[in-house]
Amino acid sequence: MTQRMRIALQLTLAAAIVGLTACGGGNKEAETTPPAETQPPTASASATSSESPSPPAAAFLAPLTGLPAEKEVTNRPFAVMINNLAPARPQSGMTQADVVWELLAEGGITRFVAVFQSKEFVEPIGPIRSIRPYYIQVGEFYGGVLVHAGASNDGFAILQKQKKEHLDEITNAGAYFYRDKSRKAPHNVYSTLEKLREGAEKRKYGTTANVPVFTFNDTPPALATATSAANIDIKFMLSSYKVSYAYDSTKGLYYRSINNEPHIDKNNNEQLSASNLVVLSAKHDIKDSVGRLVVDLNKGGEAILFQQGKAIVCQWERKEGDVIRLMKDGQELPFLPGTTYYHVVPTSNPMDKLVTYQ
Repeated sequence: MTQRMRIALQLTLAAAIVGLTACGGGNKEAETTPPAETQPPTASASATSSESPSPPAAAFLAPLTGLPAEKEVTNRPFAVMINNLAPARPQSGMTQADVVWELLAEGGITRFVAVFQSKEFVEPIGPIRSIRPYYIQVGEFYGGVLVHAGASNDGFAILQKQKKEHLDEITNAGAYFYRDKSRKAPHNVYSTLEKLREGAEKRKYGTTANVPVFTFNDTPPALATATSAANIDIKFMLSSYKVSYAYDSTKGLYYRSINNEPHIDKNNNEQLSASNLVVLSAKHDIKDSVGRLVVDLNKGGEAILFQQGKAIVCQWERKEGDVIRLMKDGQELPFLPGTTYYHVVPTSNPMDKLVTYQ
């Protein structure tokens, strides 16, 4: 018999002896324990056998979206005024925004404040238009550098007297914007993240800011009793100007249309979408003969939060130095991780006349 065969035989005999010892006695607990298959599974055993291991928690989350980030997101946001007149569509860069606000401008047409922080991209942003006092307020909710092309008289007064940190294509930062020759003025002013950062550095603006802290939850409790809202129509003022959203349950997103046409980002031909839609009812006053508005974003009022094909009727409130918060039964409502779109409609009409859903 070879040495290799002798070793194999020895190992086999040893294993047999160990097996007989384990079965043969001396361990009373082993003798009285019922067979494993007759025991009810414990919670941990059940989870181990029937569920895949949970993915590791993300090391970093983007503060304005709650989405995973490769590194800590501390850069200062840019709050960009984006034109929404028909000749300005499709706009560029909107799908890269963390948060978007839609508010009325003059004449019943809306304008966007798009807040960019967590995503890096090189494509254009625009068309960029002028700023108003309430747009300034929205941009400063997020500690953002204000980006615009001109301003109303009241807007200029606030920017200058209060020394706001802003980049204006007309007065202080023209080199960091450009005109797209394929578009007619004034719907042709654009910039990029790279240019905006160069402009902010040139003006010695801070590169970081204290952005607000939001609560995010993959399964918001209020959805359990919420009303179905897979299709939403929002009318701001003009009957000829209608914003619509359709919920895609496979992607968990609301997709935006305007006047029944998909609202597209020119950079990537993607339809604008969001995980969270907010509609706020706020007081609007006409300030002058041109139709410029004063919009009250402080007092609070009615609101609706749309998530996962459901509508949560709630209230909005804002404390000094804070952003607008959505409240229900004395508790702040969390957002789903993802982009959030806010829509501010006037109190001159009941909410149910301006917002319909099913």
